Amino acid sequence: MKIAMIGTGYVGLVSGVCFSDFGHEVTCVDKDPRKVDMLVGGKVPIYEPGLDVLMAKNVAAGRLSFTGDLKAAVDGADAVFIAVGTPTRRGDGHADLTYVMAAAEEIAEALSGYAVVVTKSTVPVGTNAKVREVIEKAAPGKDFDVASNPEFLREGAAIDDFMRPDRVVVGITSERAEKVMGEIYRPLFLREFPILYTDLETAEMIKYAANAFLATKITFINEIAGLCEKVGADVKQVSKGMGLDGRIGNKFLHAGPGYGGSCFPKDTQALARIGQDFAAPMQIVETVIKVNEEVKRRMIEKVMDLCEGSVNGKTVAVLGVTFKPNTDDMRDAPALTIVPALVGGGAKVRVVDPQGRREGEQLLPGVTWLEDAYAAVEGADVVVILTEWNEFRALDLPRLANSMNHARMADLRNVYSPVDAEAAGFEAYSCVGR
Repeated sequence: MKIAMIGTGYVGLVSGVCFSDFGHEVTCVDKDPRKVDMLVGGKVPIYEPGLDVLMAKNVAAGRLSFTGDLKAAVDGADAVFIAVGTPTRRGDGHADLTYVMAAAEEIAEALSGYAVVVTKSTVPVGTNAKVREVIEKAAPGKDFDVASNPEFLREGAAIDDFMRPDRVVVGITSERAEKVMGEIYRPLFLREFPILYTDLETAEMIKYAANAFLATKITFINEIAGLCEKVGADVKQVSKGMGLDGRIGNKFLHAGPGYGGSCFPKDTQALARIGQDFAAPMQIVETVIKVNEEVKRRMIEKVMDLCEGSVNGKTVAVLGVTFKPNTDDMRDAPALTIVPALVGGGAKVRVVDPQGRREGEQLLPGVTWLEDAYAAVEGADVVVILTEWNEFRALDLPRLANSMNHARMADLRNVYSPVDAEAAGFEAYSCVGR
């Protein structure tokens, strides 16, 4: 199958590379000449483990290419995927569909024969119907179908998620479109991964409902963690006890500084707005959004408490600022709330993150970037573990404690334990829910 992938952001690039590994001929399109040049030169503009190797393999095999010429990529394609950004629109919380509709108009003009126009971007219910209207208006008489194919990729594990999905969701309106999509996903069908065909609106809703539920699990355990601290319970054991129940499961029950990233914040806000627009308020989701912000503020208070109520003049070492490990994504990361608060409070903040510096230098002004955790902690008054990168999971705690001005740790990911911290010589240790 010949596929055009419009957009080479996280979703578009990972999907395009993986489709080419299925054996399809894939052309990835982007309007940014610098990004296209980078990709043509074999460089990956995002950090995703294994993506560079898989991309190089399929480029070498002649199945994968990159261009800024949308018309050439769409010409003769069996399927055209829209994988552009849908950021939160300023002022009202809705998903901004400007890029989606602009892509639809360009695709309409470029279509030369029958193709399925597939929305891969996360979009509100009813968007695919609007995409059809845009294409029909821009190019009356063109032969096409519209499909919805939401992505469920976890940053840091995206390739495995694509190749071994829990399910593939495809919203379609015709048998012809189903046949094309079935052929595209044939490698997964042959390996018996579930492929769920629905109508367009149901596919759109599945994506939002799934992300909102996962955000709810994270926020629930974070709220329970706050109560555990008051009553003397251990949230790690509470999470384990809950997760052993097959009806609940253990995933997304790890207490921490709140959710962030490219999906949960904007998708929960968009779903809340959709509910308001249709007079069916998403009260649980609205509460999740509110509590998640409160959780971030509670983390700031933990650091302040370790410093007798003020970080003014104190040196704070922050380990990890990306929203999760194994990604360079800083979008809505808890660090974007916590670190500026520390800087604003007069702290001298040193930051270490294996992949976060490229984006973080602009997003976190006023901090000092270092490459080594031990160098960052030397002479510091408090160390904050904010992202649980592997290199922060086995630190030499006695070495850290001995090198600090004051041996204090705010372990906001519960990487260590109060017993280990005390044994290592830390005079004060604060974690989440214990």
